[in-house]
Amino acid sequence: MSGPSSSPPQHDGIVSSVQNFVSEHKKLVIGVAAAAVATAVAVVLYTNSASLSADDLERGDEKRHVKKKKSKTAKGKKSSPTKTTFDPNGPILEEIPKEDVPTSPPNGVDPEISGLSAEARERTKRATALKTKGNTAYQQRQFAKAAQLYTQAIEMAVVPEAVFYSNRAACYVNYSPPQHERVVADCDEALKLDPTYIKALNRRATALEALGRLEEAVRDFVASSFLDGMSNSNTAEAVDRTLRRLSDEKAVQTLASREPRLPADSLIAAYFSSYRPRPLPILPDEPTIADKQLLLASEALLAKDYKHAMVLVNESLVPLEPGQGLSTPVLEAEALTLSGSFRYLMQDPVGAKEQFTKALELNPKSIHTWLKMANIHLDQNNLEESMLCFEKALEHNSKDPDIYYHRGQIYFVMNEFVKAAEDYATSTELDKTFVFSHIQLAVAHYKSGSIQKSMAEFRRIMKEFPKHSEPPNYYGEVLLDQERYSDAIEKFEKAIELEKSKGPPMNVLPLVNKSLALFQWKKDGATAEKFCLEALEIDPLCEAAFATLGQIYLAQQQFDKALTKFRELTQISSNAPQLSLTFYHIYSTEAQVQFIKNYPNMASRFT
Repeated sequence: MSGPSSSPPQHDGIVSSVQNFVSEHKKLVIGVAAAAVATAVAVVLYTNSASLSADDLERGDEKRHVKKKKSKTAKGKKSSPTKTTFDPNGPILEEIPKEDVPTSPPNGVDPEISGLSAEARERTKRATALKTKGNTAYQQRQFAKAAQLYTQAIEMAVVPEAVFYSNRAACYVNYSPPQHERVVADCDEALKLDPTYIKALNRRATALEALGRLEEAVRDFVASSFLDGMSNSNTAEAVDRTLRRLSDEKAVQTLASREPRLPADSLIAAYFSSYRPRPLPILPDEPTIADKQLLLASEALLAKDYKHAMVLVNESLVPLEPGQGLSTPVLEAEALTLSGSFRYLMQDPVGAKEQFTKALELNPKSIHTWLKMANIHLDQNNLEESMLCFEKALEHNSKDPDIYYHRGQIYFVMNEFVKAAEDYATSTELDKTFVFSHIQLAVAHYKSGSIQKSMAEFRRIMKEFPKHSEPPNYYGEVLLDQERYSDAIEKFEKAIELEKSKGPPMNVLPLVNKSLALFQWKKDGATAEKFCLEALEIDPLCEAAFATLGQIYLAQQQFDKALTKFRELTQISSNAPQLSLTFYHIYSTEAQVQFIKNYPNMASRFT
């Protein structure tokens, strides 16, 4: 029950199927992100100075893109764990005395600099000595001194090494406050010299994240993880963290800049059908114009003419002629509840809450309104207020089956499947004609581990509701979860047949489910694509069809086609969570494409 896009049965459904499909092909959707820890944890952006180790720096005599053993602790007196605060623009350090320069190797010539002139060899040795001094100062938490020593090493070297820049960046990380721009600049230089320098990639990515340059940070973290063989859990967490933050921000920006609009008819139908059918409003003997408009709006809603219904109900609340407004508080409350429902569907929870509040002031006995207000509180992560709405509803009518069904939805999303099943069972006992209560009860049994009981429930529901497409469709999803592909496809085909026989508008989710099942089972991309395209011909705004097509193209490494479908989905996606998930796929795919472009010789190892 996460918003208007939820299908009536509040189980995992097609969205979860798509997400599971992604996880099974995680190398193709940036495996490091999909492999990240399931629950996000707060990660400190920069290493606390109290935990500094020699691994923060590198000596420059090892290959930096290969994992190294931890360095031994430096000998000598331990320095204070307190972080030093200093002026990063302090005085320039004196040059290292010549006697501190390491002596030549036993054979008299270092092979790495044997081709250089005597002067160049001397400068190279002095640069190495300056870097060593910098490492010592760093270990003593004298970060300004270390940074200036690395600067001298860079200036002294005939050809500066990548490690000089990376180590200086490590100093800037530990400035107070951290000098993020300097970190990025130094890592840029290090990566020009060595594009596979993992530590430089990680340092730059972390600095970019702190600067809010999240797209760049994602690309660096992804490249680092791929270069490291996708074996570093910390980098995996960083990929997932930055992708989530970037995607959430982009989703909020997109919705804020978009003109309010109703979602696809299929999503509106799903929202309204999750409540039992309501009788048409009863008008007085001499109805006003607004009364008649409310009745027409209710009739349009039954006919699934949603845009017309919204216009009519809004007009009923703003009468053009004096004395022609809604004639009773009950009728006005009914109009406010319907108007608030449309506001909710248009991603205006604040406006919806205002309408529902006014409706309850006029008619506090409206169970329908209390349930919709509970949904608003749940979306705002206010579980306590949501549950209070159910208590209020029960005070007015403890025998209303809708109360138990929708409270069961909340328990379901909280993974309290036993409590959810109890409420669904009560709902079905009070009204055996509402198919979604039965379906949801079967799914709750499945989620709680009672597999055979769930299967039996689904078989019973299909017999009791033979003309409904929902039971075979959702039974098929449960079978698909068990990888019983042939049985699942048989149920999807039955659902498609029932949907086509009832006439328009057709619910196309069984077509999308069949597409997904075929691809998971036989990897038949062409046939799977055909069913999704058929679904989009019938319902051009079907988000599940766009999402599934994108995943199919992604699994086939057709990145351009996948990105096209994901971007099209962002134009129609009706709620923030779905939109955020779509942007997650977009940015992770773009990062992989960028990696392939930047590291063509290594890309084949990860695709």
